[in-house]
Amino acid sequence: MIPNVLAERYASPAISSIWSAEGRIVLEREFWIAVMKAQKDLGLDIPQEAIDAYEAVKDQVNLEAIMERERITRHDVKARIEEFCDLAGHQHIHKGMTSRDLTENVEQLQVYRSLLVIRDKTIATLAQMKARSAQWRDLVITGRTHNVAAQPTTFGKRIAMNGEELLGALGMLNHLIDTYPVRGLKGAVGTQMDQLSLFDGDADKALQLEAKVCSHLGIPEVYTNVGQVYPRSLDMRTVSILADIASGPSSLCRTLRLMAGHETASEGFAKGQTGSSAMPHKMNSRSCERVNGFHVILKGHVTMAGGLAGDQWNEGDVSCSVVRRLMLPDAFFALDGLFETFLTVLGQMDAYPAVIEAENNHYLPFLMTTTIMMEAVKAGVGREAAHKVIKEHAVATVNDLRTGEIRENDLLNRLAGDDRIPLSYEQLYALLEEGRENTGTARSQVDHFGAEVGKLESAYPDAAKYTPGAIL
Repeated sequence: MIPNVLAERYASPAISSIWSAEGRIVLEREFWIAVMKAQKDLGLDIPQEAIDAYEAVKDQVNLEAIMERERITRHDVKARIEEFCDLAGHQHIHKGMTSRDLTENVEQLQVYRSLLVIRDKTIATLAQMKARSAQWRDLVITGRTHNVAAQPTTFGKRIAMNGEELLGALGMLNHLIDTYPVRGLKGAVGTQMDQLSLFDGDADKALQLEAKVCSHLGIPEVYTNVGQVYPRSLDMRTVSILADIASGPSSLCRTLRLMAGHETASEGFAKGQTGSSAMPHKMNSRSCERVNGFHVILKGHVTMAGGLAGDQWNEGDVSCSVVRRLMLPDAFFALDGLFETFLTVLGQMDAYPAVIEAENNHYLPFLMTTTIMMEAVKAGVGREAAHKVIKEHAVATVNDLRTGEIRENDLLNRLAGDDRIPLSYEQLYALLEEGRENTGTARSQVDHFGAEVGKLESAYPDAAKYTPGAIL
């Protein structure tokens, strides 16, 4: 068989087992059995020995035999019905059901269980980001906008920034989990006509049957008005939230790649790891690159989901089937692989204070120009006039550093020697020294992030302790 690279190379067993061919067939058989039991409880003539027979063989999955049947029937659900009935020696499953009564509910169960796994890994990731942001809470770095030096911040704040983004995505995930609606047993066009026929027109029994089956699934809500298929906008909502969850980790990994290029931080480098087959010195940020790649995959799946949303014909059609068979499992495989990789990065990453300090020293006079401008304003200079003078000297200093005319940043000397800025060198130097540790509210922001994640750690202690498996 041609392998699914995402499932076999990157995803963990927790997710891949939910979406495996064998795992899905067992879920379908459990669903059929749940329907039979509920129908029997509500008065249908289904022998207990038949239910017992189906129970006894539900785990006997022969994919080749099912595929042989499908080649004849040209219908996947019909092939699986025949296989299960032949194994059990009875014909009591699928009564009053259409194919979508089976496939929609089972697929939604796979999605729902996968969402629970993703929530646990999101919480584990936030716990690790909390720990790293606290570790480097006070490590002052050169903050960058447009990847250009801007103002001082801390490395802990940089991590907390992306962590809070992930925290917001977790809120969306929790809302989806709490309100996720299952299709239920609605029949061919959503009217429950065949279930009503089974119960001689007793609508109450038809509703009781659906309630019992939905209780088996363990999904919190049930659609009332739905056609043959549930609205594909729900799939778009789901996959969009998966891409949202990936965004914070992906941004931090992109930043780590940039920092690695400046040698201020790295994602870590395992013993025996090779960065390049040709250049022995290289320690590439390959895991961070992988995280960014997973995010691209997820955004591609959002596009696929968007193509299906709002494209249903009448009470339903199956033009979405081939898309969803790829999109749904692969979206979860990609995000699961992203978390396994990102958690590994969080466990191994490092920062290099000596290189960071050298970078800070190089840029600090530039980083303090907004503070100098405010002091000049307080001394009576117009804001725009101060901006013009400081810009003039800052640009000249940058150009001289780039051409090699000077080796050290002498911006303070230039400003002190300009009468348009009424500040002495001593005053400017004092501002510079004060600015070395002046990162605004960065530290308190890190503390706030840590407190919010701490609430999650208390609510989900087992999830917070999760550690990733080995990655390739």
